[in-house]
Amino acid sequence: MTAFSPLKALPLLLPAAFLIIPAVLWLPQHSELLDSAYLYTFKTGFIGILLEALPFVLAGSLLSSLIGVFVPDEAIARWIPRRVLPALLFACLLGVIVPICECGMIPLVRRLMRKGMPLHVGVAFILSGPILNPVVFAATLTAFRSHPSLAYARMGLAFAVAFLIGFILYITVKKSPLRLSIPRGSGPEHQHGTRGGKFAAVFTHAADDFFEMGKFLIFGCMLTSLIQTFVVQSSLASIGARPLGSYLFMMGFAFILSLCSTSDAFVGAAFLHSFPAGSLLAFTVLGPMLDFKNALMLLSLFKTRFALYLFFLIASIVFTGSILLSGWL
Repeated sequence: MTAFSPLKALPLLLPAAFLIIPAVLWLPQHSELLDSAYLYTFKTGFIGILLEALPFVLAGSLLSSLIGVFVPDEAIARWIPRRVLPALLFACLLGVIVPICECGMIPLVRRLMRKGMPLHVGVAFILSGPILNPVVFAATLTAFRSHPSLAYARMGLAFAVAFLIGFILYITVKKSPLRLSIPRGSGPEHQHGTRGGKFAAVFTHAADDFFEMGKFLIFGCMLTSLIQTFVVQSSLASIGARPLGSYLFMMGFAFILSLCSTSDAFVGAAFLHSFPAGSLLAFTVLGPMLDFKNALMLLSLFKTRFALYLFFLIASIVFTGSILLSGWL
């Protein structure tokens, strides 16, 4: 087992580096932005979003690490039904009992597909697992406490998108789109034989996941607070008033921020009074399924043509489903 190094915490400081150039070159010419009212608004928004999201990020990291260390891949593979529809239903609901974040989902599914998990089941699990679990549901319900229907809609739409895409892939894809398989024994459960080693591995992997997700969370909280503080509210309202523009803006925002599923709802909730609920639903569903870091990981797992096909399916079905559910929200 490799010991945890404090140097792994350094990526948390990277978002702050983006403030150096504006602070040195731009802010001296716009000193009015240093007014205490602006700073107070930014600080309050940033700390509020961060403190609400951190407990759920930590809980998700611990649960994900526990599953990765103590639940063998073979056990999950044995649970999969043979028939198509029950297998897809099982894959979509597997996240409820195997709460793994999107950062660890693709490596896990890559190992399972190497051991015989069908493509349509693996993709359905990749898409639904990061959202359909108790930690994410609790985080979403907490973030949208004044609008709880968004939490239920997020779970329902995530299930529908994953199930539908899995079924489409079962019908349309006949050849394996996988790239080269990984070597045996690369999973964390193969690296620690003793019980003490496994418990130490839990905290090591949890710390790695927490710092990996934490840097994206800090960047997302910072960017959201900057938008809320310095962007004129009428400008946000004008984007939110355009049905197509609001959905595309929030979906693009989700792709760029690359937040984890246990924290993105808190960022989305900051736009609750500026954007329609349907666009926030698209933000919270698309992000865990398809963001910048996930896209790179999917491209490393699947051949490029299939990955682009999958990206199109995810974006189009999330967009359509969010619009259809917007009337209920």
